[in-house]
Amino acid sequence: MLSTNKLAVLAFATFVALQGPAHADDAVIAKVGTLEIHQSELDLAVANLDPQLAQLPDDQKKVAALSAAIDVKLLAADAAAEKLDQTDEFKKRMQYLTDRELHNAYFKKHVVDIVTPEEVKARYDKEVAALPKQEEVHARHILVKTEDEAKDIIKQLDAGKDFAELAKEKSTDPNKSEGGDLGYFTRGRMVKEFEDAAFALEKGTYSKTPVKTDFGFHVIKVEDKRDAPPPPFEQVQDQVRQLVMRDKYLELLNKAKASAKIEITDETLRKGYDQANKQPEPGSDPVAPAPQQ
Repeated sequence: MLSTNKLAVLAFATFVALQGPAHADDAVIAKVGTLEIHQSELDLAVANLDPQLAQLPDDQKKVAALSAAIDVKLLAADAAAEKLDQTDEFKKRMQYLTDRELHNAYFKKHVVDIVTPEEVKARYDKEVAALPKQEEVHARHILVKTEDEAKDIIKQLDAGKDFAELAKEKSTDPNKSEGGDLGYFTRGRMVKEFEDAAFALEKGTYSKTPVKTDFGFHVIKVEDKRDAPPPPFEQVQDQVRQLVMRDKYLELLNKAKASAKIEITDETLRKGYDQANKQPEPGSDPVAPAPQQ
């Protein structure tokens, strides 16, 4: 996993596009005195519920959002009456929020809304092609307490006994009912002694000597060997789409930074910013967080 533009990715992951669905008729759904609450405001309130409330069923979620919207209208009216919207602190905060929402609107228009299924599939194919080959084996095993028991099982296998049936009869491992089937696994998934023995066996063969681990003594059979397949596109397409959006976002930032002079007067902050903004070319990092929609 490679490092990437830390500040850009952090912004990419945390800025939220607060865009409710568009309504041809933005109906009034409630009134607070002379103030109106429209459907679009309720949609925004739903989108910004606390994560715990966001888990509620849709009807309860809408009630919670409406309650929050009414509370906001009531106290916002009182705040305006006290001219709190005229303070320097409030104006600075509103400027920041305006900038943030413009950032999100621009991100949605130039990144989210233009990503195509074809781009996502092409990026998936590119990532799959770049994956290193990794061997995996499909193995069964029979686990017993003593070496003599394991040797006796090997003798029975040499005499033609079925491995899966012996596993059901003799193994002390919980998976004995499945005939000792461990499925496919790559290196690093099993204890070293077991792993070394399994990957050394040819397909269709079993260990001729007991394999000792901290769990006991194993007899191992390798059913198959293959290159580990990549995850199916359908399983990872959302993550891949996030990678495509991340790259488009970085391209937008790079273009914007190239046309603007950035000056940071604090030396410590400047060095930190420069370090954080050292980045590879878009597309070189296989992992990136997703924007919250």
